[in-house]
Amino acid sequence: MLSHKSLFAAIAAAALLVLGISGTALGGTTSATHSAVAAAATAGCGKAPTLASGSHSIASGGQNRSYILRVPANYDSNHPYRLIFGFHWNGGTANDVDSGGTDGYNWSYYGLRRLADAAGNGTIFVAPQGNGNGWANPGGQDVTFVDDMLRQIEAGLCVDTSQIFSTGFSYGGGMSYALACARASVFRAVVVYSGAQLSGCNGGTQPIAYMGVHGIGDPVLNISTGRGLRDTFVRNNGCTAQNPPEPRSGSLTHIVTAYSGCRAGYPVVWAAFDGGHTPGPIDGCTCDGWRTWTSGEAWKFLTQFDTTPPTSPSPSPTVSPTVSPSGNPPATSALKGVGSGRCLDVSGASQANGAQAQIWDCNGQANQQWTSTSAGELRVY
Repeated sequence: MLSHKSLFAAIAAAALLVLGISGTALGGTTSATHSAVAAAATAGCGKAPTLASGSHSIASGGQNRSYILRVPANYDSNHPYRLIFGFHWNGGTANDVDSGGTDGYNWSYYGLRRLADAAGNGTIFVAPQGNGNGWANPGGQDVTFVDDMLRQIEAGLCVDTSQIFSTGFSYGGGMSYALACARASVFRAVVVYSGAQLSGCNGGTQPIAYMGVHGIGDPVLNISTGRGLRDTFVRNNGCTAQNPPEPRSGSLTHIVTAYSGCRAGYPVVWAAFDGGHTPGPIDGCTCDGWRTWTSGEAWKFLTQFDTTPPTSPSPSPTVSPTVSPSGNPPATSALKGVGSGRCLDVSGASQANGAQAQIWDCNGQANQQWTSTSAGELRVY
């Protein structure tokens, strides 16, 4: 398990970093982070909010549409907030996304609400309701619906317009892809779970940060459909074309690959798993649920674009390891590549058998802190 890797194995992984070798399984990439910029505030900043958590109606395209809003409990009108849309699947509802269904709060907004609350890192969530419980987007009406929601939300709440994101599963993934095509200048990034081109693609030539998650055995939307969506933004974002590794059938594992060569600030990440049509696969079993790895990977992907500091205490700066006179690394530090400038990362500081290490932007979190022990091991906590 990765929490107790042998010293030799860990040094081998570190050597890859120091040499700047970025294999696909470790997800080599160019820098994914924009230069720090000031949060772009909206008209709702600095005044009493006119919207609150709950269901809201809005006229859009001659129709009465609805959405559910989830505002942080400690909302501060002087703080521009990240805004994340969560689109439901075919036959699903806005309430399914907002409530988390049978998994409740832990799976609200595909698990992102729980992670946002735990980080003390304020996020406003939106769950739109599709016509006929789907996202056919005829004539672009669902994209217009999103435009209208954004106008209403930005007028009533303090939103950071450089931090607007979309997520969705299946039909909702198709809708998120449609927004990536048509509103790449509005949305900073999208996460598409088991998606396909179901809601159209008006435009589709501009770069946008893109993450795709898909099961190799998906019986509803074959993984080839997800690869096709991904490749649109591999091209648009200037990434180096490749066939990223995917787990073998029966392995019950997943592989996350960050493409290399992408235009700065426009990464593409592909997460393939041994499983079917689900946004919440769990390694080691054919089950799914809120304990999935996907929410953590999606949260990490979206929060790399932060422009404002979290409300909770900031982590200590990442320190690159240096060699002491005795030749031993410092007690606890990140393993940072000299050439790549990125750190060896274990998703969620997992201690599970088969957990994988990957190269990721250094963030100072626990899953990038390695400790040298007297037993000759490197441990990540």
